[in-house]
Amino acid sequence: MTYTGDVQVGGPADVRELSKLTVTKLAVGPFDNNAYLLRCTDTGEGVLIDAAAEPDRLLALITDQPLAAVVTTHQHGDHWQGLEQVVKVTGAATIAHPLDAGALPIAPDRLVEHGDRISVGVVTLEVIHLRGHTPGSIALLYDGGDGQQHLFTGDSLFPGGVGNTGKDPERFTQLYDDVVERLFDRLPDQTRVYPGHGKDTTLGAERPSLPEWRARGW
Repeated sequence: MTYTGDVQVGGPADVRELSKLTVTKLAVGPFDNNAYLLRCTDTGEGVLIDAAAEPDRLLALITDQPLAAVVTTHQHGDHWQGLEQVVKVTGAATIAHPLDAGALPIAPDRLVEHGDRISVGVVTLEVIHLRGHTPGSIALLYDGGDGQQHLFTGDSLFPGGVGNTGKDPERFTQLYDDVVERLFDRLPDQTRVYPGHGKDTTLGAERPSLPEWRARGW
């Protein structure tokens, strides 16, 4: 089956097979969040990005294979409703940015900063701090070394714009600037973007709209 990234709450997961990593995307309710299970094809070790909700469905996705960690992209409650149950069953470590850690239901086992690395078996994810949606929002970048980058952006970047900044001009400017400088100025157009809600996109699909986003202020 060809991966599309178009998943629905209550529906099946979608799976993308890469050379060293399998990406499984699942939509969970009630807020139509995306959860991503990344699994190293060499070792079978996994990392879950956002145990958003419906822990039973997340655990069914994980099955009995090893889960090394759950990464929470930011502090908003719709991204961690399933965290405690998933960690209780799997024993996975928890990871978040220190500026958002205090709002999570359990204290993270590991705090990560911009530029840090998270291992998934023999591969690594790079932490990119994107300030504005929340103080400690992070994205995770996987570079497969084959000219294709995969970027998990939480609620900081979506098809059609950056994340919600509460109509605060300072927060918007910070998020917009971080997204431009740390994502668009650095990564190629073919970089695939996996957001915290909704469909996937690429940096190339969104790049022409950057001036419009800045002008409208959201």
